[in-house]
Parts: sequence; structure tokens; C-alpha cells
Amino acid sequence: MTTVRVATYNIHKGVQGVGPARRLEIHNLGHAVEQLDADIVCLQEVRKMHRREAAYFPHWPEQPQADFLAPEGYTAVYRTNAHTRHGEHGNAMLSRWSVVSHQHEDMSDHRFEQRGLLHCEVTVHGRAVHVVVVHLGLIKASRVRQLAQLRQFIAREIPEQAPLLVAGDFNDWGTTVQKAMADGGLQASDQKRVATFPSRLPVVQLDHVYARGLTPLGLHVPRGRIWGRMSDHLPLIADFDLPESAA
Repeated sequence: MTTVRVATYNIHKGVQGVGPARRLEIHNLGHAVEQLDADIVCLQEVRKMHRREAAYFPHWPEQPQADFLAPEGYTAVYRTNAHTRHGEHGNAMLSRWSVVSHQHEDMSDHRFEQRGLLHCEVTVHGRAVHVVVVHLGLIKASRVRQLAQLRQFIAREIPEQAPLLVAGDFNDWGTTVQKAMADGGLQASDQKRVATFPSRLPVVQLDHVYARGLTPLGLHVPRGRIWGRMSDHLPLIADFDLPESAA
């Protein structure tokens, strides 16, 4: 067995607060991602660029946020979900292991929300592991359709026997996501609920890691006041055992 640590984190575009009180947190998030010590980090609400914020904050990184956040030795993969007036943002994956390929699929369900999934294949000790990063919509009916699209994508693009991780911000605190994932053969990283939102006083779990072909070992969120300042979500960390070969 090989232990694989996966983290998922909605970083809120690296900025917290509103109006003149907003503050840049991307530098703190860089240290935070290193502390997670995850083999694979799945990120949502990641800025590729934003002209207005770059002009407002004197220490706005010159690099796209995915590249800026990647610890030394990690590969950063980013794909855009949303184009806005001043820039664009989307999902990213940071991997300690080599990345073989990646692709993006648009999951936008209506014109008010631009959503997408990021699919990467990484090689872990010679085994191909597929990683899908998602950020689902705010409306339940949209999420139901996006979950159906996600299952269709998995069936079409990922071999049935290949180890698979699906992680991200599902924007759902009920049982809709869990049932849809279970119907697709994916199990939660832990059966117990671990609250991730809102970060200052978390009461619901919006962020999840689901797996197929890996054995869940445990699930937790980091504790401490600083984690409540950097984003409106807490990061979720899940550990798995990866068999050396397919069963």
C-alpha cells in the first residue's frame, strides 16, 4: 500500500473581506498549502489574473495564483471556469507526483454561474491515478444536473478499474451529492461529517473528497484562528491507501 494525502480548498480568490476592508491573503495561503503536506491539492476559486485587484493590492503576485501557491517541486495545473470583466478564475490541482495529462469540461448550467471540472491523470509509484476537481453551482437543480454530467464524464473518460479521486466544493450540505457519488461507485473519504463552512464558525460541510479504488484512512480539517482568516472555507484533508496493483 502507498498512502496518498489529498486536500481540497476553496481559496476565495486569495482575497477576504469586502470594499475598502478587503485584504490580500494569497501569501498566507501559500504558507498554508505547504503546511497541508498533501500529495495532491485540489483548489477552487483560483485567479489566473485580475487587473483591478492587481492594481489595488501592491503585493499582488505576478504569477497566476496556482503557480504562486505550488510548493517547490509540485506541478501546478489550472483551467479557467469563469471569464469576468477584469479577469478569470477556475479550478487548479497541485501535485507532488508527475502529471501525465489534463483536460477541462464546462459544467455551466445557466448564464449566471460559470462552472467547470478539471480532470488530471497523475502517476503515483507507477500507477495511474485520476483526479477530478469540481466546483458545483449554488442552485440545487443545477447541482443535480452537474452531478449527472460528472458521472457521464467519468464513465466516458476514466477507465472503470482506474483509481479515481473526486474533490472540491460541492455547495451542498444535504445528502444529494453523497447519494449521486455512491451510485457512481465513489465513497466518501469518511462517513462522519466534518464542517468546512463558514471558516470562522463552521457548521456545514460543503467540501468533500470521494474515491474509487483507494481505501479511506481518515479525514480532518486544520484548527487554529489563522485558518478562519484566509478564506471563507476551511481546507479538508483526506488520507487514502492506494493498492500497488489493481485487484
